[in-house]
Amino acid sequence: MIINYSSKFYKEYKRLSSEVKKKAEKQENIFRQNPFDPRLKTHRLTGKLQNLWSFSVDYKTRIIFEFASENLVWFHNVGSHSIYK
Repeated sequence: MIINYSSKFYKEYKRLSSEVKKKAEKQENIFRQNPFDPRLKTHRLTGKLQNLWSFSVDYKTRIIFEFASENLVWFHNVGSHSIYK
């Protein structure tokens, strides 16, 4: 699976603590093996974000992503629930 990262994702990722970055990397490795692994709590978003999906990094942190094709995913945002707004 190929994962592309938006510029907004890079900016948000830089602001994360080193502890959360390590968790995000661990969750990304799980995601690469199976985007719907139960440990990720992957779910489709609703409303204005209805074409996007999200998975959990930890209790507070989420990654919003999009399936561009069968083997290509775009990571758009990372952060707390405020990224849904």
